[in-house]
Amino acid sequence: MTEIHPVRRIVRRLTLIILGAALMSFNINTFVQAGGLIPGGFTGLTLLIQEIFLRYLNIHIPFSIVLYILNSVPAVICFRYVGKQFTLYSVLMVFLTGIFTDFMPHMFIDFIQLHDILLSAVFGGILNALAIVLCLYAGATSGGTDFISIFISEKYRKDAWNYIFVGNCVILILAASLFDLEKALYSIIFQFTTTMILRTLYRAYQQKTMLIITSRPDDVYNLIREKTHHGATALTGKGLFDRQDRVILYSIVYSDEVTPLINAIRAIDPDAFINVLKTEQINGKFFKRPKD
Repeated sequence: MTEIHPVRRIVRRLTLIILGAALMSFNINTFVQAGGLIPGGFTGLTLLIQEIFLRYLNIHIPFSIVLYILNSVPAVICFRYVGKQFTLYSVLMVFLTGIFTDFMPHMFIDFIQLHDILLSAVFGGILNALAIVLCLYAGATSGGTDFISIFISEKYRKDAWNYIFVGNCVILILAASLFDLEKALYSIIFQFTTTMILRTLYRAYQQKTMLIITSRPDDVYNLIREKTHHGATALTGKGLFDRQDRVILYSIVYSDEVTPLINAIRAIDPDAFINVLKTEQINGKFFKRPKD
């Protein structure tokens, strides 16, 4: 793989984060506000807190202030336990999202005038997912509950998404009880759309199981090790069609590594038979990409 120059890598990451923050802020000020939706995570919690203060106390709190306060503790924890650069880029995403949301010119906001909540929920969910994908490709997160889930995953090797889901449900229940049940239900469509688009567009953190039947196991294993840093297990077998001894290499890699790996294997063993399977869960040692 070709190494990207450090300066170009930094410029690329900053560009993606700025674009992601701008897109997320535009979405909040247009589709989300037009539909009165409550997105998941700290963004939704921030909007909920804003609405509570405005309706019951007649006090307008800037979006950025609430967002920064909510993210402060998780950011410090991630900076200490997950990765410094990863956290700093994520904090930049949070900072820009807050600033852009509060100070976005109305000429952009007035560009979209929707009165259909369902359209707001669907297209808002799509834009939200695109903003998150840009952030993920920059090697950062959009902050909030992502900080919490990544910390739990890195520290305790546990999946935190169930807890995040429960937290989002609590936010929606509060929104429904305090304001409007209909808009809370449309917010579920918003979150569902975001999740589906994310799963489609961003698969770097999903894993795939590769079963490789090859006559050159050592060369193929060295290729896997060199390109992915993952290991492999060799299983002996016999092809019943040609009665030839075969070696089956069993290896689990990240989803975005599969295609380049298959092409590289084909280059050294054109006769290799490769089966790629979806991996639901891994227990045990598995190489995780460093966050920094």
